[in-house]
Parts: sequence; C-alpha cells; structure tokens
Amino acid sequence: MIRAVIVDDEKRARETIRNILQLYCKDVEVVAEAGDIVAAAEVISKHKPDLVFLDVDMPGGTGFDLLKRTVPIDFKIIFITAFQEHAVKAFKFSALDYLLKPVDPDELVASIHKAMELIGKDGLNDKLQAFITNMENITREVKKIVLNTSDSIHVVNVHEIVRCQSDSNYTEFYLLNNKKILVSNTLKEYDEMLSPYRFFRAHQSHLVNIDFIERYEKKEGGYLVMKDKSNVPVSVRKKESLIQLLEKI
Repeated sequence: MIRAVIVDDEKRARETIRNILQLYCKDVEVVAEAGDIVAAAEVISKHKPDLVFLDVDMPGGTGFDLLKRTVPIDFKIIFITAFQEHAVKAFKFSALDYLLKPVDPDELVASIHKAMELIGKDGLNDKLQAFITNMENITREVKKIVLNTSDSIHVVNVHEIVRCQSDSNYTEFYLLNNKKILVSNTLKEYDEMLSPYRFFRAHQSHLVNIDFIERYEKKEGGYLVMKDKSNVPVSVRKKESLIQLLEKI
C-alpha cells in the first residue's frame, strides 16, 4: 500500500485527486491533506508518506519552499501545476513527474504506476537540484538535463553535450572528454527539448550541438566533422537549412 499526502491550496483540486485515487488506484491510501506550506510540513513529518502530490503555487510560497523544509526528501513527488510553458520545460529537462491542472485521470494513474516502480530509487534530490537550476535560468538558457540510465542518474550540463545519436528506441549522448551515456528514450524527445538551445537535427539518427561543429564536408553525400573528430551524416532534406544555419554563425 502506497501512503500518500495531497498538498494543494484548492479544496476542489484535492477532492479531484482523492476521488481519482479511490476509483482507479486501490493501492494508494491518502493519509492526509494540506492547503498550505506550514500544514503540509507538519503532515509530512507526522505521516512520513511514500508519495506526495504537490501543488507548485500556493499561498505563502511554492512547493519548492516546502521541500526545503523537509530535507532529506525520502518520498516520491508528483508535482501539480497550472500550465506555465517555462515550468513545464524545466520539469522535462529535470526528469521530474508533473501533472497539469485540471488533472487528467489517465495521466494521474500513469504517474502513480511510475511512482510505484521508482519509490526509493529515483535520485529525487539530484533531479530537484537540476530543476531549481533550470527554473532560475529557463527564460535565458537551460543549464542542466537529467539523463536516466539503467544504472545511474546523470545531471549533465547542456553545453557539454557534443551530439546525440539514435539507437532504435535508445539515445546515446556523446559528451566532452569522450564520455558516453545511453538512455532509454527516443531521439525525437531530445530533439524537441534541445533544438531551441543551439542543437540541430542533421539526420534522422543524429542531433548535434552547433557549437561543436568543426566543418561541413560536401563530399560523399555531405557530412559534419565535429570537434571530437566524429563524422555525422547530413540528410539530403537537411542540407539547405544546415548551410543557411552555418552562414549565420
């Protein structure tokens, strides 16, 4: 049985989450609710939950102010937030679970199932630190991305990523100092996340950091030579946009 606490300043929002859990998640028991940071800190300390549904914006502070009061964090968190583009982007880069208001039952159930698998082994504190860094910088430039592998959780500076390469449903990250990290997410997901931050999809299987391009070779169908001396093919349909991009650097 997963013991949960719901923290949200809106009574209706708390009721919605509780009702969904009662209908679809019989393995989750709501042991307490709270509508502000002070009350939330008290019930978390008292009940020591496995899982906390945490509203980001509340009277008297944010959900992150609450977390600063509850160090070390030994419970799983699913954040609840009204739609804010920059906040959602920071959640994705930091690999944190979040739900948008109004809460969708299917998405909540999916988050619960994921939480059951990850309780006690998801490196939450590292992810939170990456999230806080990203929230502080997201309007200017993303600083960190969290990469989950089968063995570890890596917090990586975005500007240290040289390129990414697709390997079926996996993506291999090539970093400075010849370090490689293989993650079980598709290249498409990282293309959407990283393209606004000087990354270019040169090929269906390759995403490159523009700052690490050394030159473009036109021979043999065309390919990029990266500063780590790797060669990256350029698809025919990407050549024109690549040349235009290089001319602007």
